[in-house]
Amino acid sequence: MSDVRIVAVGGYNAVGRNMTAVQIDRDIVILDMGIKLDRVQIHEDVETERMHSLDLIKIEAIPDDTVMTGIDGDVKAIVCTHGHLDHIGAIPKLAHRYNAPIIGTPFTMALISQLIAKEQRFKVKNELKILNAGETLDITDRIGVEFIKVQHSIPDTVFGVIHIPEGAILYASDFRFDRTPVLGETTDMERLRTLKNDRVLAMIVESTRVRVPGKTPSEQIAKDLLWDALLGTEESNSGVMVTTFASHIARVKSIVDAAEKMGRKPVLLGRSMDTYARTAMKMGIVDFPENLSICSDRKSRDAKLKDANKNRCDYLPVVTGHQGEPGAVLTRIAADDTPYKVEFGDKVMFSANVIPMPLNAANRSIVETKLRMKGARLYTNLHVSGHASREDHWELLRMVQPECIIPTHGDLSMTSDYAVLAEEAGYILGDNIHVLRNGQQLYLS
Repeated sequence: MSDVRIVAVGGYNAVGRNMTAVQIDRDIVILDMGIKLDRVQIHEDVETERMHSLDLIKIEAIPDDTVMTGIDGDVKAIVCTHGHLDHIGAIPKLAHRYNAPIIGTPFTMALISQLIAKEQRFKVKNELKILNAGETLDITDRIGVEFIKVQHSIPDTVFGVIHIPEGAILYASDFRFDRTPVLGETTDMERLRTLKNDRVLAMIVESTRVRVPGKTPSEQIAKDLLWDALLGTEESNSGVMVTTFASHIARVKSIVDAAEKMGRKPVLLGRSMDTYARTAMKMGIVDFPENLSICSDRKSRDAKLKDANKNRCDYLPVVTGHQGEPGAVLTRIAADDTPYKVEFGDKVMFSANVIPMPLNAANRSIVETKLRMKGARLYTNLHVSGHASREDHWELLRMVQPECIIPTHGDLSMTSDYAVLAEEAGYILGDNIHVLRNGQQLYLS
């Protein structure tokens, strides 16, 4: 029987800086290596390339992986489930400490490559290995890693499954069950239904929205909400702009498609908009119309905003800043720090909810207040989450039938709420439900 240990490195005290280590005898597989974005006042637009890892650990921005120094074993792989920064953002700062390949899906690996190329403090020379959804890769002669396709709010998201002779450890973070996605394939429900036959020893699972009743709606619902709001502005001669997650390529596509219906030219504004959109186009994940403009640097952004300010009925700007991040395009517009001036009656559409962190809520409130003071009309609920709700989690539990459950990706209230759900499914807290905190370890017997 293998000795199996779960190490909660990050993501167990709050939303962000996700990192879990699974040790099988002396071999270790790391799952995700993310950043906690609000700690450095960023979401997708502020640079951390010049910051030292120790400084980032000190402010609790990246996982404190010093717990790994006390573990007698060798890291054999760093496995990344998708391309959000709270899952890959710490790779440029920490991966070089481990003599192990980094494994991810094609889109995720493309984003990781860009992060590594921008890093200015450390040289990350880890081998980069691509693993497609539906495939399995042998890490050692006794350990394999499988990727299972799931839907989320970024392309190429997967569940990671670690296979050992005794069974499997499922890493289920992040996901939603979307039967009618706008972009990409649906979740591989057939494989999830058969996974229980492999004997799932443990499921490490996100808890972000476990307290939200029902199931998370399809991305198609978000598209309908956006189109209803955007096409409903045709009778006015006001400016219209949308802010959303730059990494949410399906959402960006819905907005760009709506611009064509409105007779407006779509323009993506922001460094992260440029990064994600161009990467997705280059990899053939999405097709955008020829009239789409993408402006990354400040000079080109301001030039486009100046033109849009003069011809505000001709453009549909899609901007970063939905969380009120300092330096993001919408934040600068609200502060009159761009050539685009919000006029009375202009529409600003938020296709993103506030991520549950106090700083985000405060920043978003400031931006909304400034926009309202200028006479803007705000549309704030044009969004559906990329995370599973309570009944989605119930369905996953019943399908997979894990022998024990370890909730992650949340603060104590979230992981505890997941424990309550698991109890409803027949599990017992302290027996086969384990609520961990950062730095704690769990041995599976």
